[in-house]
Amino acid sequence: MSDQHLKEHLHERQELFKGNFLHALRDTVRLPDGQLATREYVIHPGAVVVVPLVQGEDGQTRVVLERQFRYPVGQVMVELPAGKLEVGEDPLLCGQRELLEETGYTASEWARAGQMHLAIAYSTEVIHVYFARGLTLGQQQLDAGEFLDVFTATPQELVQWCRNGTVTDAKTLSCMVWLQQWLEQPESLDWQASKG
Repeated sequence: MSDQHLKEHLHERQELFKGNFLHALRDTVRLPDGQLATREYVIHPGAVVVVPLVQGEDGQTRVVLERQFRYPVGQVMVELPAGKLEVGEDPLLCGQRELLEETGYTASEWARAGQMHLAIAYSTEVIHVYFARGLTLGQQQLDAGEFLDVFTATPQELVQWCRNGTVTDAKTLSCMVWLQQWLEQPESLDWQASKG
């Protein structure tokens, strides 16, 4: 099926802002009916989110989570470990790096779950989703100026926090779909031994 009747085509581009992290543009586009419209959006390098799984002392699967103050929304958020991709970086290597830096954990097995577009109306950001298990705790390697708490919760606790509004972070909410699918169908993920 052709999508030509839906596509918009670039007519003119204006750079609004270019910072260390984000790049904002305003494009004038030609709509399918020939009219012109503007589209303002942010160029984002992409990111990786990790769903780290550990076995609790009771033998129950637990998820490693973080609590971190997020300045734009002015509050401490409960979220999964994540971080932005460096230019040309392999998403798996980024996930391994971020998991170690933020939580101190390394994993013996990794599985790619998929990807998501975080804010399709105004950002190019793609987040790659990985699961990690066989975790070994080491030392956090936080970036300068990075402060966060690391803790674990059962999947059931995390589901409840997503339902009651304790968790409102979009990437964490979205990852609950993959986590619930894995809990119901453990064969849904293709686990690979860590090469790092």
